[in-house]
Amino acid sequence: MPERTDSDGAPGARPAPVRDAGGGTRTSLRTGPGRLLVTLYTVFVIGATSRSAYQIATRFDQAPLPYTLSAVAAVVYVCITVALVRGGEAARRTALAGCVAELLGVLVVGTWSVLDPAAFPDTTVWSAYGMGYLFIPLLLPVLGLWWLRSRPSGR
Repeated sequence: MPERTDSDGAPGARPAPVRDAGGGTRTSLRTGPGRLLVTLYTVFVIGATSRSAYQIATRFDQAPLPYTLSAVAAVVYVCITVALVRGGEAARRTALAGCVAELLGVLVVGTWSVLDPAAFPDTTVWSAYGMGYLFIPLLLPVLGLWWLRSRPSGR
């Protein structure tokens, strides 16, 4: 396997930060475990977006609250994924805010769906803390927050 090099060709070095449009530097969030995070978020973007679009288009009148919440989850997943792929300090802040919003959403919707199941005649990505998705929706923002906080900010 070839040895990793930085932009100057030095062996074993991390990829060099990239200058962004504002003159700052962008540190890639797509390397190492960040790749797995981006992959998981991409899967959830596809799953939540397609599921909510289908449910809203075909049977919105049956469970408007859960289907709307699934669409909100899809938007949050899209924002986080784009920010992780984009990199840079502004994208890092966007991803952090998105992960916090996602975690709050999972906790609020999860608790609500457990305490008032009648309000959820059908499930959402975040129902019962993501139980239908092996609790990955609960774990994903925690991992995202950890990853974002453990990476250098690029300032």
